[in-house]
Amino acid sequence: MGYSVGQVAGFAGVTVRTLHHYDEIGLLSPSSRSHAGHRRYDDADLDRLQQILFYRELGFPLDEVAVLLDDPDSDPREHLRRQHTLLSDRIARLQQMAKAVEHAMEAKKMGINLTPEEKFEVFGDADPDQYAEEVEQRWGGTDAYKESQRRAASYTKEDWQRIQAEGEDLNLRLAALLDSGAAADSEEAMDLAEEHRAAIERNHYTCPYEMHTCLGEMYVSDERFTAHYDSVRPGLAVFLRDAILANAVRRA
Repeated sequence: MGYSVGQVAGFAGVTVRTLHHYDEIGLLSPSSRSHAGHRRYDDADLDRLQQILFYRELGFPLDEVAVLLDDPDSDPREHLRRQHTLLSDRIARLQQMAKAVEHAMEAKKMGINLTPEEKFEVFGDADPDQYAEEVEQRWGGTDAYKESQRRAASYTKEDWQRIQAEGEDLNLRLAALLDSGAAADSEEAMDLAEEHRAAIERNHYTCPYEMHTCLGEMYVSDERFTAHYDSVRPGLAVFLRDAILANAVRRA
């Protein structure tokens, strides 16, 4: 009889909506249907779902996952070997980030004020001075840059904590939307992209849509930014970039 969509969702830790979406786009269609027309999945379907979720965890977009899995010359064992290598690399990076977080936690507990360089250890090999240089090169002569510098100089510790908490909350909501299978150009995604832009304007500087799309591209082109967003949810940097672009087109 196979497994129902609810059972498979429970096994895999995904939503029923996600499985429906995978079926609708042809990524994972159940092998059979019950007499009542309900989806029924067999063991081969579960194997394919496992491969899909491995690639999704690694940040692969759904269309690329479909191409990889539907390649007639693909070898299931090669998929597993490739995924093992990619996951091992990610684990090593996350372990490095975990050490940086532990250092920050210990400093907070002991009342030690971390330097700007130490604070950015949570992003692995990030170089705060390089970020500053890049920002100044792009926008150093703009009013936005001057406004950002002026605001930053006036912020208190509580202000920075609030800004960080707001950013973390938005990232989690973006990750949840990505997990749901929603497209980057969906209304929900574009609304969150607009919230992201509004937060920049509220906390840092005036951010027109052209500048916002530049930031979105930087989240993907600069591996340090990508690592930051993808540590929340693999693939989040690309998802946010695409949502920002779709939102800018919508607002044009």
